[in-house]
Amino acid sequence: ISACLVGSEMCIRDRDRVEAADPCPPARRAAWAPVVETLVVAAGGAFGSVARYWLALWALPLSRSLPWGTIGINVVGSFAIGFFGTLTLAHGKFPAPEPLRLFFMVGACGGFTTFSSFSLQTLDLLCAGAPGGALLNIVVSVTLCLAAVSAGHIAAAALNGGAVPIAQNRTEEETD
Repeated sequence: ISACLVGSEMCIRDRDRVEAADPCPPARRAAWAPVVETLVVAAGGAFGSVARYWLALWALPLSRSLPWGTIGINVVGSFAIGFFGTLTLAHGKFPAPEPLRLFFMVGACGGFTTFSSFSLQTLDLLCAGAPGGALLNIVVSVTLCLAAVSAGHIAAAALNGGAVPIAQNRTEEETD
């Protein structure tokens, strides 16, 4: 038995029973699809995380009064997910295979910034004619995330003997 990669899908192949027409039957491909998709997303996430780190380092000298590296990362990530996601739709002019979309949109943009997903979902609400839902998504997301980061900080500070800065150095702060 050996593993094989057919297109973007992985399967297990019995060396003694290889079908001539399809060395990787659909049932086996379907069984491996979540594993392959997970690896594709992980690879994209690694790429996005490293890109975020390097962009944040580059922006450190600019980030005196505001975290411009983080703001820039969020803006670039939001543009990238909107552009790529729209450009590569299955029914568009430039369709992309689903593994490539997963690599870029979930993995790379997710590793680069989760703000891009939030922005895309807010745009989807606006495009669906739900400006109230979009505004609610913005208010609820920002409010709950600020509350959550505050609660996490307070809880950890209590366990850690008192309030301490969240980031130990400026690089950590820029790559949040």
